[in-house]
Amino acid sequence: MSLDLPVIWFAIVVFATLMYVVMDGFDLGIGILFAWVRRGDDRDLMVNTVAPVWDGNETWLVLGGAGLFGAFPLAYAVIVDALTIPLTLMLLGLIFRGVAFEFRFKATEAHRPFWDHAFFYGSLLATFTQGIVVGAVISGFPVANNAYAGGPLDWLTPFNLFCGLGLIVAYALLGATWLVMKSEGALFDAMRRAAKGLLLALLLTIALISLWTPLSYPAIASRWFSLPNLFFLLPVPLLVVLFGLWQWRSLNNTRHHAVPFLLTLGLIFLGFSGLGISIWPHIIPPEITLWQAASATQSLGFMLPGAMLIIPVILGYTGWSYYVFRGKIQHDEGYH
Repeated sequence: MSLDLPVIWFAIVVFATLMYVVMDGFDLGIGILFAWVRRGDDRDLMVNTVAPVWDGNETWLVLGGAGLFGAFPLAYAVIVDALTIPLTLMLLGLIFRGVAFEFRFKATEAHRPFWDHAFFYGSLLATFTQGIVVGAVISGFPVANNAYAGGPLDWLTPFNLFCGLGLIVAYALLGATWLVMKSEGALFDAMRRAAKGLLLALLLTIALISLWTPLSYPAIASRWFSLPNLFFLLPVPLLVVLFGLWQWRSLNNTRHHAVPFLLTLGLIFLGFSGLGISIWPHIIPPEITLWQAASATQSLGFMLPGAMLIIPVILGYTGWSYYVFRGKIQHDEGYH
């Protein structure tokens, strides 16, 4: 029985993307939360909770992009052409955020507010544009003669912009629950309160997107609501409701420190699963499947051993980093 290499590579790209969303999501969320935390020592603590791991988190973005380029060059070409502006803005946001991350600790007190603003706006811009990309993928791309056939501003739609706002809420909730797990005292209490409001906003966002997509895209409506698909896919929205209720209860219990973060990861995973269900098996919705966009079988087979080697290495050093720097962070601790 031969391996379905396009499906394997699709799983690799999806896995790398999900790992990026999960791991870089909470440190982008911490940058977004700078707008609600004014004390300098609290901001220092927030950054120090992710200082040992944030560089490694972005490895998954590189892996996902490289995997898409090598395994699905048609999809890479169409997506980059269609989303040149938001992807460029995303990279600029990540650059400003990365520079500010390091420079704010070395800046004088007079200059530190500038770098704090750069960290906040860089995180906000990177998150918002990533959400636009997600929305554009759901909406689909016009393709003719194996090339993008739309305009440079086709991504600028209400649905895509709403997805950008939704991802800001999701990352902010990830950041808040991460800080619930990693902080104590006044910051712990503030983040627990913030997480409650963000949880309600995220659940509302999920509900609106879940209504918007089937109403706007008949193919997605058919996927979710036709029989017997409805019965097979019903656990996804039910689990979202269950996780939301469990999350609210855990945020009301001051003894739960790690549970809120883990439940937020569960909600992100369910949202990501819903996206995958909606567009499968198209990698360039609404027409081009992953098999049509895949590289030659020889190329996919040649790259696969390298991926099978590098992914366990990345998982290994990532897991070790999180294990070494586990536990609560104090105000007098620092990694810069």
